Amino acid sequence: MLKKLRIALATVMMTLVTLLLLDFTGMLHRWLGWVAKIQFLPALLALNVVVVIVLVTLTLLFGRIYCSVICPLGILQDLIAFRPRKKNRYAYSPAKKWLRYSVLAIFVVALIIGVNSLVALLAPYSSYGRIVQNMFQPIAIWINNLCSNIADHYGSYAFHPHEVWMRSLPTFIIAVATFAVIAVLAWRGGRTYCNTICPVGTLLGFFSRISLFRVQFDADKCRQCGKCEHNCKASAIDFKAMDIDLSRCVVCGNCVEQCNFDALHYKMVSTRKVQPAVSAPDNTASGTPADTSRRSFLVGAAIATASIAMAQDKKKVDGGLADVEDKLIPERQTPITPPGSRSAANMRTRCTGCQLCVSKCPNGVLRPSTGLLTLMQPTMSYERGYCRPECHTCSEVCPTGAIQPISLPQKSSTQIGHAVWIKKNCLPVANGTPCGNCARHCPAGAITMVPLDAADNTSPMVPAVNEARCIGCGACENLCPARPFSAIYVEGHEVHKEI
Repeated sequence: MLKKLRIALATVMMTLVTLLLLDFTGMLHRWLGWVAKIQFLPALLALNVVVVIVLVTLTLLFGRIYCSVICPLGILQDLIAFRPRKKNRYAYSPAKKWLRYSVLAIFVVALIIGVNSLVALLAPYSSYGRIVQNMFQPIAIWINNLCSNIADHYGSYAFHPHEVWMRSLPTFIIAVATFAVIAVLAWRGGRTYCNTICPVGTLLGFFSRISLFRVQFDADKCRQCGKCEHNCKASAIDFKAMDIDLSRCVVCGNCVEQCNFDALHYKMVSTRKVQPAVSAPDNTASGTPADTSRRSFLVGAAIATASIAMAQDKKKVDGGLADVEDKLIPERQTPITPPGSRSAANMRTRCTGCQLCVSKCPNGVLRPSTGLLTLMQPTMSYERGYCRPECHTCSEVCPTGAIQPISLPQKSSTQIGHAVWIKKNCLPVANGTPCGNCARHCPAGAITMVPLDAADNTSPMVPAVNEARCIGCGACENLCPARPFSAIYVEGHEVHKEI
């Protein structure tokens, strides 16, 4: 029953988390947002004391069930390692404490000093989020677009097409590399990543050592067959010594199910001292090198998916009459962080780069940063859209508090940056073409058109920015017709202001 219960709970949780991360419509977070907020590290960074206490209490009572039924990266390792015809393929190995504690120490120091780009690389939930958003969400969108074409053929509007585009090449490469490493380790050794590298697993291991319920040997019934050890995907059972490393045991139930002599039970801790029986020769096969065709197919499919996305033509056709050149990202001295993030420092220290806000942004404004200290954290740019006053999706979905909940009136009065006019790019100055797009579309009324030369009645009209009113939404930058660089762009603020 232990294994069946674990599989049932893990299946439900994995499905919910994956649906939340795959969702590109922004609709599911209203019902499924809680599954991101109960992950250990996001709850810790969000100072969600209740969730942290509950998870620690569960670990103290039942062991590392968080890693088996809640953490999506842990469940992913089980899915990759699943080979029903390949049993008895694991073996006990002593814990690599120097590696586990070194990674945990680096992780904690990075959290304290605010180097969250390193934290993001190691955080299990964030790693899974990047894998889904970069590798599997494009496939989901393409399936949706196929359904949209079919529905459109029959006059139905049940599906709406969405564009697939590469938000960040470095983040995609990191996601593929993370998946490849985890896949190789899981295929060959089960929970190797979970029990050797993952800092959350190592931290919870301190509590699971003293858990109230745990898997225990019955020395009178044990026949030293070794099946428990060779089916332990955590490599935590030494059957000869009748010892289980509780800091690595994830309570999967495999050992209990495989024992033919009823010598293993998951129960409350017993005070009876276990005496190891006489060792018997171990004739059980420990496994042979695995066929890597499945892993190669998955990684190859992901790379092929990215290649198709990157191969899209950079030219867009406007009405079928002329090619419209894509805009290029301006060089900003200060990156723009979303409304609700309060400051660049708050974003750096609390964001784990899970990509949930990036995948949910309906306006194409958020994309992962490529900066060294802010790698994979969301930053704003306005080539594809602008931050609309009626949208605050990113603040609703963020599980760590890096983007805090913000109401629409608060958003409209929060200054995340200010517009800067570039004279040489402006159409009225460059070729004498009247424009004024930026002033017409500014939702804050922060831009007015004034003569370039007040003393000349024939002087072209150019934009003047009132920085005290500008909120940095990017409507002016996005709607400016100048190419490839806009004649007006937004410079971010290190600390957001209320106006």
